[in-house]
Amino acid sequence: MKTIYYYNFILVGVLSMVALACDPSVEETAEPDPFAVASEKLSFKVDTLYTEFENPWGMAWLPDGRMLVTERKGEILIFENDQHTGEKLAGVPAVHEVNQAGLLDIQLHPDYAQNGWVYIAYAKPVEGGGATAIMRGKIEGNSFVETEDLIITTPAVEGGRHFGSRIVFDNDNYLYFSNGDRGSHPENAQTLKNSHGKIHRIHDDGRIPDDNPFVDEPGAIPSIWTYGNRNPQGLVYDKENDRIWGIEHGPQGGDEINLIEKGKNYGWPEITYGIDYDGSVISEDTEKEGMEQPVHYWVPSIAPCGSMLVTSDRYPQWRGNLLVGALAKQHIARVELEGTSYLGEEKLLQDIGRVRHVAESPDGYIYAVTEGTGLLIKLIPQN
Repeated sequence: MKTIYYYNFILVGVLSMVALACDPSVEETAEPDPFAVASEKLSFKVDTLYTEFENPWGMAWLPDGRMLVTERKGEILIFENDQHTGEKLAGVPAVHEVNQAGLLDIQLHPDYAQNGWVYIAYAKPVEGGGATAIMRGKIEGNSFVETEDLIITTPAVEGGRHFGSRIVFDNDNYLYFSNGDRGSHPENAQTLKNSHGKIHRIHDDGRIPDDNPFVDEPGAIPSIWTYGNRNPQGLVYDKENDRIWGIEHGPQGGDEINLIEKGKNYGWPEITYGIDYDGSVISEDTEKEGMEQPVHYWVPSIAPCGSMLVTSDRYPQWRGNLLVGALAKQHIARVELEGTSYLGEEKLLQDIGRVRHVAESPDGYIYAVTEGTGLLIKLIPQN
């Protein structure tokens, strides 16, 4: 027997925890649960697997079934059969842990079964402060070994605002990662001469692709794929349609979903649908020639973060939807798309906590991690 906690959103409101005994041999979707959440398209049960996170960020699953979850302070926790083993991965690099900076995303190489590479995005301590970096290594037992930094962004900063950062691979195994503008210097996003406020593209070994859009421009950072991005903390690759979605924080208002395309300028801070936190105007313009419009924007801000595209047949009614974690508004936004157009959205699990990331496991289940409430949850669809 094991004890599993469920959130009863229908009868007693969000964040009321109910302890239920559950026989692991029983099929999870065999009987509808009396505490199932009835969303617009399907009902699901919330299985709370862990409650002691501080600032979780990324999730990845190894072929042996183990799940790895990053903590921003510089830890990678190991879960097996949906339960924390009490172990942490050894060999994780030291991080520049300041505010939003620290250990961030984690992803496996698409050909992990052949090459064993695991990739992390982290704020690397360097002279002058911290720098968003991409490292790869291999896992032996419970240790991260054979590690090497593939790229280190420039310039370094002392603070910890707007570091990004997410990692995705495309169908050709190019690696893309997001890097924020560093907050106090929004103009970073509009110059090609630094790494900040950009989406970058590299080979899986850190080499710069010859066909990157600014690789031949004097003074430009050659890894840049797009610019004018404020603080993209969500990055999603649509494998079926070969496209990338970038989800980024606006200031006060103006959070965005963008279709990320080669060489394009997404406008920050020259155009924005938000205002500054003190109420002052950042820009009078919401559109300018040569700058991309978001597919969707939020006013007021939800503070969007880690995101995913539903591909699993376990949730047929949600297939093709984006799930976007909301930090400030503390829910998961289920965004319906038609091609590259926004159709609408639904708020799921309101007030569950600051949702830092949402991810789909290899066996097709949706997981989310939260700050504040410190949760790892699993959404189990009901018949």
